[in-house]
Amino acid sequence: MGHTTIVSSDLTTPLNPTTTATATTTMDPSSAAAGKSYWRFTKQDFFPEPTFQNFSTYLSALSKTPHRLKDRLTGRSSDADELVRSKLQSENEMKKCLTWWDLIWLGFGSVVGSGIFSITGQETHNHAGPAIVLSYAVSGLSALLSVFCYTEFAVEIPIAGGSFSYLRVELGDFIAFIAAGNILLEGLVGAAGLGRSWSSYFASIIKSNPDFLRIKIESFAEGFNLLDPLAVLVLLIVNGIAMTGTKRTSMLNWISSIFGVAVIIFIIIFGFVHGETDNLVPFFPYGAEGVFTAAAVVYWSYTGFDMVANMAEEVKKPSRDIPIGLVGSMSLITIVYCLMALALSMMVKYTEVDVNAAYSVVFEKIGMKWAKYLVSIVALKGMTTSMLVGSMGQARYTTQIARAHMIPPYFALVHPKTGTPIYATLLITTGSCILAFFSSLDVLSSVLSFSTLFIFMLMAVALLVRRYYVKDVTPRGDVVKFIASLFVIFGSSLCVTILWSSNYRGWVGYGVSGGLWGLGTLGMGLTSKHRTPAVWGVPLVPLLPSLSIGMNIFLIGSLGAVAIWRFFICSAIMMVYYVLAGVHATYDVAHMNQEQVKLEEGNGDLNKGAL
Repeated sequence: MGHTTIVSSDLTTPLNPTTTATATTTMDPSSAAAGKSYWRFTKQDFFPEPTFQNFSTYLSALSKTPHRLKDRLTGRSSDADELVRSKLQSENEMKKCLTWWDLIWLGFGSVVGSGIFSITGQETHNHAGPAIVLSYAVSGLSALLSVFCYTEFAVEIPIAGGSFSYLRVELGDFIAFIAAGNILLEGLVGAAGLGRSWSSYFASIIKSNPDFLRIKIESFAEGFNLLDPLAVLVLLIVNGIAMTGTKRTSMLNWISSIFGVAVIIFIIIFGFVHGETDNLVPFFPYGAEGVFTAAAVVYWSYTGFDMVANMAEEVKKPSRDIPIGLVGSMSLITIVYCLMALALSMMVKYTEVDVNAAYSVVFEKIGMKWAKYLVSIVALKGMTTSMLVGSMGQARYTTQIARAHMIPPYFALVHPKTGTPIYATLLITTGSCILAFFSSLDVLSSVLSFSTLFIFMLMAVALLVRRYYVKDVTPRGDVVKFIASLFVIFGSSLCVTILWSSNYRGWVGYGVSGGLWGLGTLGMGLTSKHRTPAVWGVPLVPLLPSLSIGMNIFLIGSLGAVAIWRFFICSAIMMVYYVLAGVHATYDVAHMNQEQVKLEEGNGDLNKGAL
């Protein structure tokens, strides 16, 4: 028992524990890592859990894998675990330095990248026509519904892990692990893709050849034979800036983003001045099908806000700043996107829109050749800030995963001076640089999947679980009604998606499926809620989360079989790691935390008795 107590202390206090009695509830950055350097590299830093003490303990743990898997399938974290105990693994606090102003511009920097300039022309020409403005509105609404869910969680659990922490609290360790693994993979691939895109765009400005600055190796396989040192250099610089400090990085982001917004306003104003309403006719050349097909594609222009939610731990006043920052930025971005799409549609007939560089070409057509360089600069700026904010968000996501011991807790350490997770950032940087150096954009884009939409859907489910289910409080009858209603919402949303994907256009199928979705939502609405948000909550629950579930399933259905297979194959590979390592580390930590809680409760009872 004596040995177990020592291990418990190692897992529930900082890896470099302080000698103060208050170490379990607060972290003084100046003393948390007393006696040890931040720059260290030992086995205990990577594998402090009992399972990995030696080969015998590991074999013993492997023999108990079925029991541990069952425990983790049903095991859920708590708000206190995420906000207090897990943070102790970082030894030093992240600095609370962000306000709503920072979050709004981080949202712009993360979301408004090159996508609006490259995708709009393609989808206007091929799928939506002038109705591209409605495609952006539909996608913006779907993104805003997800933002609502993230905001409620971020206000109540302002921690670095974002969706990982929220899913871990409401849906359990296993679901959180699958979500985390896929988000980390998409983060690495997305950063590498942005690095390669930056290199291509920059090379195209110098010379009309996107591969101009790459090194071709004939002996390497196709898709991996164009080495891109510029992409690696850009990623190293951007991630290096992100490591120097959160406030400094935020200031650099909002200064550059203000310049980008000024150019976008210029594009919108000149677009309307030189536009003609005749170009908006016909408004629906491809019908409703074209609008929704385009909506599924342009949705990716809205992704990135979840990286901003990962910054919640560093926000000064979460209850005020997070709702304004997240909801405000996404609302403004939706308006900006719709106006930019409308301006393009008014400036040129949809059949004449260039699919590769729509805005640059259209300005050249009206005699403003110099304007195309402004568009190129803003696109490069957008890719740069997307990499910058993405680096910050992914590093904090990785930090929280490491705090949970799903990956080695070494990557949870926060530097005492910068207040940033340098090891986590280096891990993300290394992975993305390797991918960017060797892999072409075609290879990288084929790896991207529906993980983001899948996470957004799970977040809506987690919000409903949080409102309607409280362990040992919710009556069994309410649990049954909640699960039944959720099943109907899922089933009816899936039916609509299948009907649309199979090109069925009869009103009967959609009417029945839509009616069932409404009944499921109504049934849940008539079920008693057992938790009320303390500060800020999503309005119109369960309607808005239910709508978010339906829209995300619909958008997932448009991505094709390749993305679905990629998701399941990657998840299967991640499961191998989870069975061999992740489940054992998290099992150890969870049960040591339970012992710690019982010990604290026992001490509290003793203190009451003494009084």
